[in-house]
Amino acid sequence: MASFNKVILMGNLTRDPELRTLPNSQTQVCDFSLAVNRRWKDSGGTDREEVLFIDCAAFGKTGQTIGENLTKGRPIHIEGRLRLEQWEQEDGQRRSKIRVVVEQFRFVDRKPGIEPANGKAPSRKRQAGGKRRPIEAEPVGAGAHDEIPI
Repeated sequence: MASFNKVILMGNLTRDPELRTLPNSQTQVCDFSLAVNRRWKDSGGTDREEVLFIDCAAFGKTGQTIGENLTKGRPIHIEGRLRLEQWEQEDGQRRSKIRVVVEQFRFVDRKPGIEPANGKAPSRKRQAGGKRRPIEAEPVGAGAHDEIPI
């Protein structure tokens, strides 16, 4: 049976990203948390809101770029996959959590403090066809080149 693991999210960072280097491979990893809001009206016409807080990790150049350029409150658009992390606490209790491993991302706003010249937005490199190129993650570790089962 074929499977598919793809996540696309856009939200705001809930804290400053934490950039660190993995000891065995010297690969950089950036851990951050994303708040994603959903707004709707219930059957009585009352405005409702639901907020999800999602833990994310980005590796290599992608992680370095996020860690060096984004701060708490900044919006980001990410694409990636879900990964289950499991561990045992010191008291013997087993814990687990789902995390998004970022494979691509896009900046959603301009870096604070940068004013456009003459009231115009700064130019951005575009690929053929006029589309902006997302920043893509570098493959990291085992499983980075897994093929989709047929």
